[in-house]
Amino acid sequence: MSLIIQNLTAGYGDAMVFQNLSMEIPQGKLLALMGYNGVGKSTLLKTIMGILPTRTGSLQWNDKTLDGKSPFERARRGLGYVPQGRDIFPFLTVRENLVLGLEARGIKPTAAHIESIASYFPEIPTWFNRNGGDLSGGQQQILALGRILLCEPTLLVLDEPTEGIQPSIVEKIGSVLIRLRDERGLTILLVEQFVDFALGMADNYCLMEHGEITRHGVIDTQNRETIRGQIRL
Repeated sequence: MSLIIQNLTAGYGDAMVFQNLSMEIPQGKLLALMGYNGVGKSTLLKTIMGILPTRTGSLQWNDKTLDGKSPFERARRGLGYVPQGRDIFPFLTVRENLVLGLEARGIKPTAAHIESIASYFPEIPTWFNRNGGDLSGGQQQILALGRILLCEPTLLVLDEPTEGIQPSIVEKIGSVLIRLRDERGLTILLVEQFVDFALGMADNYCLMEHGEITRHGVIDTQNRETIRGQIRL
């Protein structure tokens, strides 16, 4: 169930952000995609999710093409996306935010759904009656991640989940991502500028510059510090 990207071209209007980009995310692995702001990372995620159209190239997940599929269809195929900015609904309660994604997919929320999220984020049930907009930035990030996990994705796509949040929540999110990979076998694509956070748990990495993948490889205990020293963001 690798995500295979082949010769992908996408952008906005007549401006192409990247052209003929190819990469692969192995099944059950966490790949960290790193690079400065504006190099095309978020654009790539939006293209993977079908939010932006593909101009050329192909996308495959679980040996099936995603080409021409809507964001909704891609979600049905197991893709889960937490965008930069979180996209929670500020005037809905935490409970309403959580169940909204399930109801959109025709799934009736149950106590078991809530228990499954509480096993990763036990604080979420204590926020149920609070509006999403009343949470701190870090709490909103936890809510956004919990909401997408309710839909049980097989590929989790995250756009800078540590941006603007406190270190204790960064650590919590990191530990949850490791558990999701190790316990559920979840495949994770993580866009991140916090190099220490990303490389501390990633199995593979890609460095993106000016719309191109300029460096990539496998990370292990022997080369992690070497790679860390080579990437300056």
